[in-house]
Amino acid sequence: MADPVEQLKVWNLAMKLVVQVYKVTGHFPAEERFGLSQQLRRAAVAIPANIAEGNARNYPREYVQYCHIARGSIAEVKCLLRISLNLGFLTEDEFRVLFAAYDQLGRMLQALINQLAKRLTRHSVNRKPDQSPVPSPQSRS
Repeated sequence: MADPVEQLKVWNLAMKLVVQVYKVTGHFPAEERFGLSQQLRRAAVAIPANIAEGNARNYPREYVQYCHIARGSIAEVKCLLRISLNLGFLTEDEFRVLFAAYDQLGRMLQALINQLAKRLTRHSVNRKPDQSPVPSPQSRS
């Protein structure tokens, strides 16, 4: 049985982008193996990892929090891509393709955050005063 996070388009795109980042950083200078290359790889890996961890949490608020962390990692990746371009480690084409893909990923992630926030608001409005503001894991489907 597949993990539920594997159904998310945003997670799948993030996973594909990790592979692309590993490919382009494989061509970085050897002296960058423990510097910029490693930092870019870690930031790229953090995105799908945080989406997956948030998705596995029992509470939507936590899911949103992990999505915000992933969004921060997207900003980090984009900054590191620009630095890599400025240092001549990426071609203009590599930069343009990856930067655009991370822009798209950011929009998709924001849409997921908005959807989760809407669900949180709906549950808060519809609950009785003595009910928990967070739905049970069974009602999260």
